[in-house]
Amino acid sequence: MKLAGLKSIEDAHEESVWAVTWVPSTETRPALLLTGSLDETVRLWQPDELVNRGKMTGHCLGVASVAAHPSGHIAASASLDSFIRVFDVDSNNTIASLEAPPSEVWQLRFNPQGTMLAVAGGGSASVKIWDTTTWNLVATLSIPRPEGTKPTDKSSSKKFVLSVAWSPDGRRIACGSMDGTVSVFDADRGKFLHHLEGHFMPVRSLVFSPVEPRLLFTGSDDTHVHMYDAEGKTLVGAMSGHASWVLSVDVSTDGAALATGSSDRTVRLWDINMRGAVQTMSNHTDQVWGVAFRPGGMPGRLASVSDDKSISLYDYS
Repeated sequence: MKLAGLKSIEDAHEESVWAVTWVPSTETRPALLLTGSLDETVRLWQPDELVNRGKMTGHCLGVASVAAHPSGHIAASASLDSFIRVFDVDSNNTIASLEAPPSEVWQLRFNPQGTMLAVAGGGSASVKIWDTTTWNLVATLSIPRPEGTKPTDKSSSKKFVLSVAWSPDGRRIACGSMDGTVSVFDADRGKFLHHLEGHFMPVRSLVFSPVEPRLLFTGSDDTHVHMYDAEGKTLVGAMSGHASWVLSVDVSTDGAALATGSSDRTVRLWDINMRGAVQTMSNHTDQVWGVAFRPGGMPGRLASVSDDKSISLYDYS
């Protein structure tokens, strides 16, 4: 497995690029790249030349996360303005505008079935679930307070929820917190199951393997990448190599490779079976906030975005 640089766009946004995801292909167009930036905009790009296909406005503060519905027709963006904007990818028409209290909207992800949108709830120490038919808030999955603490204790602030992920069967939700805790929920019952321990600094990104529903990958400010059996509550592997915070993780669609972006300004490719890094890409000149593999088969594509305002696209083979 290896990465080969295909295209980089400098000044893709006017400010830092914080978020990236792929919008699945539809009957009428190929998969597109979706990016979100501190410049308050969301932009669409067509690979492999990274041609700008549109600029979406509507937020009044930086865009912290973007997510695409599995149908390829709908996407959502979450901003520091505490709003989630749901829009039609091809027309840019707003479908819904979802409001949350301040600092309670961080990373967001649609479930594989496309029926729910999960949002990392920041200071609420919870994951919020929105129904994608009605766009109503239908569940709040709260992380339990440690035993012996009172509601007034400051310990809850440490459970500030930064990241969220769905298992490929849609049955589990995992979220990462500021204190390094990873919490796992039963999505169907809306029930907290257990914590996964091992990180001691913020977990800003996590992702389930697309081929092994129990396998969860996490990236942390402690510079490590962990592999967990999310059902068995066990740490099954730890990988190190980044010189600074791991800000983003994603798994290839074949489940064989992991990509990470770091504040050490590099993108790394990891062989999951070997549990080690096989390649380091140094295209960016500032911290790498997002990495995303294109869904579907070959040819494989990986995109990365950075504080340096650029987007890089790689061939994965």
